[in-house]
Amino acid sequence: MLAPRSLKELGGKGMNKKYEVGYHFPSLTKPAVTKVQLAKYAGASGDFNPLHLDDRVGKEAGIGGVIAHGMLIMGMAGEAIGSWVPRISLKSFSVRFKAMTVPGEVITLTGRVVDKEKTDNGSLIICQVEAKNHSDEIKLSGRFAALL
Repeated sequence: MLAPRSLKELGGKGMNKKYEVGYHFPSLTKPAVTKVQLAKYAGASGDFNPLHLDDRVGKEAGIGGVIAHGMLIMGMAGEAIGSWVPRISLKSFSVRFKAMTVPGEVITLTGRVVDKEKTDNGSLIICQVEAKNHSDEIKLSGRFAALL
């Protein structure tokens, strides 16, 4: 599903009433992370750290094998945020990485509105985003703000 590109597509100025404090955005579940996905991401990002590509290096490092790029998981969070609010409205987005992600893990992104402020330009919503695996282990937590 593509996110609306503008507030007009969302129904104009009154649309921000649904984004009250406590509102939970629809979750987004991504397919299981694969080694092929890690190789493609390495090519796209230029991050060829062997920890993301070579099981032997991961085992030598004591983590059992390859791990996903943190920025890949952040990109998944960005995809979720882009489906929740118009991209043009996004004002900030930051994360903290909490745990490593390995191939085979299914990542689910969730988000909720934690604060809302009236401004001269509309309503600014402050939101949390989390990425968890199928065992509810938090991989990433973050915040974003959108002006609606």
